[in-house]
Amino acid sequence: MKKILVIQQKMIGDVLVSSILCKNLRLSFPDAQIDYLIYESTLPVVEGSTSISNFILFTEKERKNKIALLKFACRIRKTKYDIVIDAYSKLESLLIVLFSGASKKISFNKKFRNLFYTDLITRHSNYSSNLGLIIEQRLALLEPLRVEKKITFPSITVSASEKTFASALFEENAIDTHKKTIMISVLGSDKTKTYPLHYMASIIDDLAANFDVNLLFNYSPNQQEEAKKVYDLCTTSTQQKIYFKVIGNSIREFIAIMNQCDLIIGNDGGATNMAKALQKPSFILFCPWIDKKGWALLEDGRNHVSLHLEEFLPEVFLNKSAKEVKKNYSFYYEKFEPKLVIPSLSSFLKNHVDNPS
Repeated sequence: MKKILVIQQKMIGDVLVSSILCKNLRLSFPDAQIDYLIYESTLPVVEGSTSISNFILFTEKERKNKIALLKFACRIRKTKYDIVIDAYSKLESLLIVLFSGASKKISFNKKFRNLFYTDLITRHSNYSSNLGLIIEQRLALLEPLRVEKKITFPSITVSASEKTFASALFEENAIDTHKKTIMISVLGSDKTKTYPLHYMASIIDDLAANFDVNLLFNYSPNQQEEAKKVYDLCTTSTQQKIYFKVIGNSIREFIAIMNQCDLIIGNDGGATNMAKALQKPSFILFCPWIDKKGWALLEDGRNHVSLHLEEFLPEVFLNKSAKEVKKNYSFYYEKFEPKLVIPSLSSFLKNHVDNPS
């Protein structure tokens, strides 16, 4: 039996995207052992996948302790994998690949990587479809195996019990399911990825004034204070449409709730990637220092729309590196005014909400 290991040690969006490697491999090698090595914290987004034989979980201990990392790599070696696909391609995964003993080792072409891998893929920098550059690059890792790329976008499995949980939660909070329910990703993973709170409130006010919808906020428990600031900045009439306390206490609960919603808008991040994997329309605001070309997944101008300040004010980005922009993120964000966002958002909503106020 062929044994294949796919490595993707990064965050939720990356783990979701690279899961399509496992799905395509399963179609080509139905009897193979296909294992997926990921960070322990990202397991919930791929739980239930029938394409994956085993999840190999990389913990904080292995990340922070070199001896623990060495022991982890030795455990990997015992499995005797035939093929390793390293989508992470960092020093952290390099040791694991070296110890794997696999005869075929595939990764991206970087300096000195030819010393450790048998097959190297050059990352292209331009789209050839609307899948998004990140997905196109990941799919390219299958080329040395001549695997047909039938699955081109990730999906998330939602169990019957999770659907029941979300339905009951909506009923308990008297959320009118005859109206569209919009999840708003009000905060990014950190302040450099978060659209200014007063701007976000303005956008939500405009949305609430023009569409008769239910509004949920996506935020983690440790972000509640910041999320409450957005809520407090909204008008009283807008607040009446916001179900502020309806949030998930885990990634799986968020997935269940998002599955019950109709669409998502807000900051780019794990929440928007999960929503797309649930086949929900999305309207995304990219932070100034991120090149949206990589993560503008399924961009089609209707079901999936994203905006970046550079599309409106390209001159402020001239001769500026991503590092420089990130350092001065607040300067760029202040220029990303709601008046630049609202026209496109309104058009998007008119395509997906059938009950304007």
